[in-house]
Amino acid sequence: MTRVPVLAAGGIVLRQEETPLIAVVRLRKRNEWVLPKGKLDDGETPRGAAEREVMEETGHDVAVHDFLGTLVYESGGRSKVVHYWRMEASGEQAYELMYDVRAVDWLPLDAAIERLSRGYERAFLANVGPLAVEAAALAQLARRPKAPISSPPQRDLPSMQFVEPGSRAPKTAPESGEETGITARIPRRNLPRKLWDWLRRATAPIDTSI
Repeated sequence: MTRVPVLAAGGIVLRQEETPLIAVVRLRKRNEWVLPKGKLDDGETPRGAAEREVMEETGHDVAVHDFLGTLVYESGGRSKVVHYWRMEASGEQAYELMYDVRAVDWLPLDAAIERLSRGYERAFLANVGPLAVEAAALAQLARRPKAPISSPPQRDLPSMQFVEPGSRAPKTAPESGEETGITARIPRRNLPRKLWDWLRRATAPIDTSI
């Protein structure tokens, strides 16, 4: 008779520093270094169990992100199916570690792979770890504030005077000979006389008796 597989869930938990660090936990009973994970409680979803178990085993609040994959192996004569999510831990430890965990350590990816006691977990982390680190780096870049777009330099416009709508024209016109906005080269009172003198000379009869 086939025994029902044990369902569990956990996380590849990163803490963002200059070099991203990954959590590995040391079990009290077996003195082994493993990835943080645990069995599902009744009625619990794999994602919910993963978040709870990681918080209990690492002592950190975590944000759960993308699903990374499933690890299946034999344990105690039964198949164990473990679903893993990429998680991001807060900077400081917020809770005491659960009794089953003796210690938690934060290591760069390569060191975390070497620290793990079980070969199948080392192979799994070597496979999905680079993806988790890359995804975390991209997410961190996306959260950075964008530089403001600089506006083009403003040009100084020449000062101009505007006549408001409804403004009234001056009640008195400029007197004859008075210069207005355009320079008057010929006084207005002399213009008709000069024109008349020119016409009179042009139309005068020519004296042919000379």
